[in-house]
Amino acid sequence: MEIIVKNRIGAYGVIIHDGQIALVKKANGGYKGKLDLPGGGMEHKELPEETLKREILEEAGIHVQSFELIDATATNVKWEMEPGVYEDLHHIGILYKVIPHEYELKEDADGLDSLGAKWYPIEELKRENLSPFTIYALEKLGYKI
Repeated sequence: MEIIVKNRIGAYGVIIHDGQIALVKKANGGYKGKLDLPGGGMEHKELPEETLKREILEEAGIHVQSFELIDATATNVKWEMEPGVYEDLHHIGILYKVIPHEYELKEDADGLDSLGAKWYPIEELKRENLSPFTIYALEKLGYKI
């Protein structure tokens, strides 16, 4: 068994509208099949706010109008990348509350990490279907998940 240890820093957006939250379904990785906040990893020399805008456009197809820092947090996830090869990921997330220019989401897969973005009623979300950052952000904003 091989274990690959990685650190990842990303920026993620909490987009809430009419009691619903915009989430992407993860196509692969440690959160495969989970609903996650649109966002992703920072590129070299990129500011967190630049990452936020780029990733939300890539995954959800919407432009960020304004944003406000919620918090930064971290989690660890260990998952099997391929038979006998595991990634032990220390995942650091910078979480923002986002107001978009528009509310129509791109529901198509991005060809990388997302199976598409959709609106989900917050009151119907189940904890076991959500990524750790999604749970953390909603609870930080006062929602019961």
